[in-house]
Amino acid sequence: MIEVTIPPPKNAFLSPNASQDPMARDRQIAEIESHGRMAWQKATGYNQRSRCETLMGRWKGIIGPKLKACAFETQKTEAQIGVLILNRMTEFCRPSFERVA
Repeated sequence: MIEVTIPPPKNAFLSPNASQDPMARDRQIAEIESHGRMAWQKATGYNQRSRCETLMGRWKGIIGPKLKACAFETQKTEAQIGVLILNRMTEFCRPSFERVA
C-alpha cells in the first residue's frame, strides 16, 4: 500500500483512538512531535515531493498544461525541448559560489 505524504497542520492533534489503532496521520503527528518537522520531512522524502510539484507548476506556467503535438514521436520531441528550456532557465538562476579567502 502506498502512503501519501501530506504534512499535517501545525496545530494537528492525535485522534481519540490513536493509542489503540493509530492511523497514518497519527503516526506522522507523533513523529513530528518527537523528532521535529524538518526530520519528518527528511525521513518521508517530503522535500523531494515538494520540489517535483514546484517543477511541474513551473512547466505548466511556462510551457503549458498539455502537449501541442499530435503524434507520439513529436510529443516526445516536444517534451525533450521543454526539459532543455527549463534546465537552461534553472541554470541561469542558480547562484555560483567561489571561495574568496
